[in-house]
Amino acid sequence: MLLRFAYLAVTNAFAALRLLPMSDRDKDAEILALRHQITVLERQLGDRRVRFTQSDRALLAVLLHPLPRGVLRRLRLTVRPDTVLRWHRDLVRSRHASASRPKRPGRPRTVRSIRVLVLRLARENPPWGYCRIHGELAVLGIRVAASTVWEILENAGVDPAPERGTTTWADFLRSQGEALLACDFIETVTLNGQRQYVLAVIEHATRRIRVLGATPHPTAAWVARVARNLVTDLEEEGARAAFLIRDRDGKFPALFDEILADAGIRTVLTAVRTPRMNAVMERWVSTCRRELLDRTLIWNQQHLLHALHQFEQHYNGRRPHRTLHQAAPPRAAPEPITDPDELKQLRIRRHDRLGGTIHEYQHAA
Repeated sequence: MLLRFAYLAVTNAFAALRLLPMSDRDKDAEILALRHQITVLERQLGDRRVRFTQSDRALLAVLLHPLPRGVLRRLRLTVRPDTVLRWHRDLVRSRHASASRPKRPGRPRTVRSIRVLVLRLARENPPWGYCRIHGELAVLGIRVAASTVWEILENAGVDPAPERGTTTWADFLRSQGEALLACDFIETVTLNGQRQYVLAVIEHATRRIRVLGATPHPTAAWVARVARNLVTDLEEEGARAAFLIRDRDGKFPALFDEILADAGIRTVLTAVRTPRMNAVMERWVSTCRRELLDRTLIWNQQHLLHALHQFEQHYNGRRPHRTLHQAAPPRAAPEPITDPDELKQLRIRRHDRLGGTIHEYQHAA
C-alpha cells in the first residue's frame, strides 16, 4: 500500500509540473471538457462503450479545438484528439451547409380551424372517408386538397373509413334513443318471507320509468297481460317505440315478444351475462334498490306496489338526471338564480314521501 501511495504521489507531482506552462484559458477548457466527459460517463453507467450525442460532440469540439494538438494529446480524453478535430470539421461543415442552403418558403401549414373541422367531420360521421370529407369541405366553400385531408386524418391517428364505419352498441343506443325501451325484473323479499318479482320499463330518451306490476308468480299469462297493458299505454300517449331491450330471462315467454311485435316494437336481446348492454335499465334497478328497497321494510305485495308507485312519481317528476342535464323527465331544468338578494333569502320547503324515505325540495310560495 505504501508503494502504491508513493507511486501516485510522484505521478501527480509530475502532472502538476505539466500544468505550469499552461495558461488559465487552457486549464479552464480542460476542466470543462473533463467535467462534461464525467457527465457522459455517469449517464451511461453499465455501458461498455461511451456514446456521445450530437450535442456532446459539438460542446467538446468547441471547447477543445482552440487547444494546440500537443496539449490535446496530453489531455485525459476518452476519444483520440483526431476524433475531436473531426467533430469540429463536421460542425463547421454542417453550419456552412445550412447557411448556403436556399431558403424556400414551402407549403404553408393548414389553418388550425380547418384541421379541427376535418377531425370533427370524421368523428361525427364514421362511414365518411377522406374523399367524402373533402367533398363536404368543398360544399362549405373551404378549398383544400384531398391529400391534405388524408394527411390531417393520418397525423391524428384516425383509422380509414372501413375500419371505423362499423356501428357499435353504444352508437346504436345513442342514435335510436328516441325509440328505445328497456325492461327488466327486480326481485325483493317482503317481511312475510314472500319473494316478489317487479317488472319495470324505462324510456331511454326521457328516462321515464313505468312500473308495470309485481307478482310472486311471474307466469306467462301474467307477463303477457302486462305487455298488453304496456302497449295500450304507449298507444294512448302516442309514444313511438321501435325497440325494447331485455335480457334472456326465462320469465319472458315467446308471447311477450309477439305482443310487442304486433305493436311494431322489435325485441332486442342482450348477450349472455352482459348487463352493460342494458345499462340504462340496470342503472335504474340499482337506484331503486339504493334509494327505496334497501331503506324500506316491505310488508306485503300491496305495500310494495304503493312504495313503487310513490318512487315512480318521484323518479319521473322530481328526481334530476345527469343525462338530461340535471332535469326531471317532464320538464327542463329551471333557469339559475342570478339575483344576489334572492340567493341570500332562499326559502326551501321539503316534501316527504313514504314517511320521509324520499325527500323532495321546492321553493316556498
